[in-house]
Amino acid sequence: MKKRISLLLAGILTMVSLCACTAPAASAPAEQPAAQTEASSQQEAPAAASDTGSGIPATAGGRLGKIRDAGKLTVATEPYFPPQEFIDPSKEGQEQYVGADMELAKLIAERMGVELEIVPLEFGPVISSVAEGKYDLAISALAYTPARAEALEISIGYHFTDESNGYGLLIRSEDADKIKGPEDMADKVIVTQSGSLQESLVNDQIPAYKEFKRVSSMAPDAFLAVQEGKADAAAVAVENAQLYIDANENCGLQIVEGFRFVMDEKYGGTRIGATKGETELIEFVNGVLEEINESGEYEVWYDEAAEYASSLGL
Repeated sequence: MKKRISLLLAGILTMVSLCACTAPAASAPAEQPAAQTEASSQQEAPAAASDTGSGIPATAGGRLGKIRDAGKLTVATEPYFPPQEFIDPSKEGQEQYVGADMELAKLIAERMGVELEIVPLEFGPVISSVAEGKYDLAISALAYTPARAEALEISIGYHFTDESNGYGLLIRSEDADKIKGPEDMADKVIVTQSGSLQESLVNDQIPAYKEFKRVSSMAPDAFLAVQEGKADAAAVAVENAQLYIDANENCGLQIVEGFRFVMDEKYGGTRIGATKGETELIEFVNGVLEEINESGEYEVWYDEAAEYASSLGL
């Protein structure tokens, strides 16, 4: 009988010890939502869905563990794509980087329980610097492309636009009768951002053109190229281009009506990138994205940022 009691006590002590070893890190927020406690009991649930409410787990390794230890999340972005990311010239330092994606970056850092550092770069280096592991995440209105999926760990999608927006052609209003779709570009100059999804769409869906120019940024470089007559059309994200048109009433630009690039479902939504192999980090990010997709919070940020950018004339 004593032997059975001893074995029972030993089992209880072992269970207590195991529970103590898996407690959240000391830096995690004190308050834990009941939903998160329930999710943590499901062993097969993704780490992202169960851990984003209580900081980075003490057991996290790889880049996610390094972010926890450093107490800082570094996010690379090209801050010239309103309303997702842009600069408020009236502010300084980290406060000058604003937009819907910047609110998302803040939320991810908040869920991790760390500080946020925004690193402004041109679009090409945003991808390459994260691919090389120089920074933690690329949050810069990224669309999915096969090339990016090979270079980076890519998150689930967020901010899905409907077919009426998507990607199209920006032209001068005076050319509306001359350019109605890809078939009219054979003797025209087209421009878009280098390394963008739009570049791939032009290569795949514009059968002929006089010249294809690539610029480092969509706004304002590609828009101004059309506006100033250096290009006849720009391949653009329609929402972004329309914001520029609305904020610059006399720019003389418009979106080609009745034409949108054909998009495969896998290209839907905006994405976040991490260094290849950092699956634990991207799972954490996915947990936050699942949260905002369900709540619709990103669309609120987007609408607010669109008004903000318009007030700045962007």
